[in-house]
Amino acid sequence: MKKPAHCLSFAFLTLLNSFLLTGIRLPAQDSTQAVRPAPVMIGTINQTPVAATPPPFWNEIAAYKKQDSLRRPPEKAILFVGSSSIRKWTNVQADFPGYTIINRGFGGSSFPDVIRYAREIIYPYHPKQIVIYCGDNDLAASDSVTAKVVFDRFVKLYNRIRMHLDTVDILYVSIKPSPSREKLVPRMEEANDLIHDFLAKHSHAAFIDVYHKMLTPQGRPMEDIFLEDKLHMNAKGYAIWQQVIHPYLDK
Repeated sequence: MKKPAHCLSFAFLTLLNSFLLTGIRLPAQDSTQAVRPAPVMIGTINQTPVAATPPPFWNEIAAYKKQDSLRRPPEKAILFVGSSSIRKWTNVQADFPGYTIINRGFGGSSFPDVIRYAREIIYPYHPKQIVIYCGDNDLAASDSVTAKVVFDRFVKLYNRIRMHLDTVDILYVSIKPSPSREKLVPRMEEANDLIHDFLAKHSHAAFIDVYHKMLTPQGRPMEDIFLEDKLHMNAKGYAIWQQVIHPYLDK
């Protein structure tokens, strides 16, 4: 016997109500995917967005970028770049009167840091000379960082600079002998020798030896040219650097 239409409708509604009461649901969109916020970005490094947890020294680099946006440094200046021995040379401009100096030293940086930020604090200035001090912190970071590792890192930075600034003078200041890191002296000397020999084969490049000028007649690091930490230099130490570096600078 054919059932009336109203009976079918009632049966359908009963079945649907049963499904709902037993918890059957249509698949829903994952709410966590639907409302996931976009990462917060604070800037760029090498044209790549920087997330909310920035890499080391980003704040210092950002401060330099802001400074540059307010007052653009002149091109064809002499750029000093590297670790804290450069950063703490706050009167470097006064030590080289008649020269236009840009100081872009930052933190306790090592070669990978300088390479990371080269697009931010090296290439844009189009300097005529670049004075680099780095490698000290590389060796101090780990016993596994050999002189050859430091040399390879320097060559990587050198080649990156050459790709963007092919005729700029690249002047490397030798790793300094500091009393607090005297145990690193053998690796320092080896790294200095490797970089010296490399630069001797290239034009528009020079190795500036401050290392031997900072030793006593007995071959030990001088004590009186350093601050209390026996790592960073005082005015006497920077006076040595000024005297050794000055002949290499072009006006």
